[in-house]
Amino acid sequence: MTNTTSLAATTAIAALFATVGVAQEAATVAFLMPDQASTRYEEQDYPGFQASMDRLCPDCTVIYQNGNGDVALQQQQFNSVIAQGAKVVVLNPVDSSAAAAMVEIAQAQDVTIIAYDRPIPGTPADYYISFDNEGIGYAIAQSLVEHLQAQGVPAGSGVLQINGSPTDAAAGLIRDGSRKALAESEYETLSEFDTPDWAPPRAQEWAAGQITRFGGDIIGVVAANDGTAGGAIAAFKAAGVDPVPPVTGNDATIAALQLIIAGDQYNTISKPSIIVAEAAAEAAVAFLSGTVPESEMMLYDTPSQLFVPAVVTKENIKAEIFDAGIRTPEEVCTGEYVEPCRALGITD
Repeated sequence: MTNTTSLAATTAIAALFATVGVAQEAATVAFLMPDQASTRYEEQDYPGFQASMDRLCPDCTVIYQNGNGDVALQQQQFNSVIAQGAKVVVLNPVDSSAAAAMVEIAQAQDVTIIAYDRPIPGTPADYYISFDNEGIGYAIAQSLVEHLQAQGVPAGSGVLQINGSPTDAAAGLIRDGSRKALAESEYETLSEFDTPDWAPPRAQEWAAGQITRFGGDIIGVVAANDGTAGGAIAAFKAAGVDPVPPVTGNDATIAALQLIIAGDQYNTISKPSIIVAEAAAEAAVAFLSGTVPESEMMLYDTPSQLFVPAVVTKENIKAEIFDAGIRTPEEVCTGEYVEPCRALGITD
């Protein structure tokens, strides 16, 4: 895995951009996100980016668009923001390969591209900000392996691996990290699936087929995010499997946190989007001010800043999510989750 920056180092990253100050001239910055399959872009990423831009560049205009999983739609949105005079485009691509052409168009017009969350391997962007996706894949799979070992699950038992979208380079990194951890383990990968558009129903459909195929031989599932994890869990429940084998996740969505509290999902990744959103705003303002942000590493020939997230399980969910202020009990501990939250000490 590559060198990365821990969440504890966010103050250092802020200091890295502190010399930028507030941008002196009004400018237009675009924030283009890839889909609405995950609620994080509407609930966390965009609000965090907008708030940071309001603070760093009060006179700047932010244009937010979501491609809704449609490559052609995101291309139209990209063309539109360029026509509206965007000087910096923060781009989380629907299709990482197709985004290479957008980078070329932008750079030909002196428009800066900051790749966000998902890298753009084909043509180097001006900057890349994300969590360490390969590290995420390794961490969730290794966490599952250690759990299976602690439970005395015998060597040679089989797991499923559910990856993200085949058009998402970040999903490929998560996949590679998970494969590495599983290859180093004593467990066998029974089958593997790339989930089109990260769609939970597609993950559920595939998992249902594997349950029919392998039955009780499935002792765990490495799912690349909380949506695909939820799909897998739904498939097991629909098949009457009780208890559900441990399933990994990623994103710490409210639904996933509830599943962990209830014991239906084994882990997730806490990667507060506000961290990368703020870093993207700081980098955008640096570029607007004529400063090239520093970076600690190169990824896909792109100066990059990666953050290391935390693995969350039932054992540390109180400390990592609630005590840390990532989520409140009022958001998560509702309805059927009231008593399980109380049992974990999340609520009184």
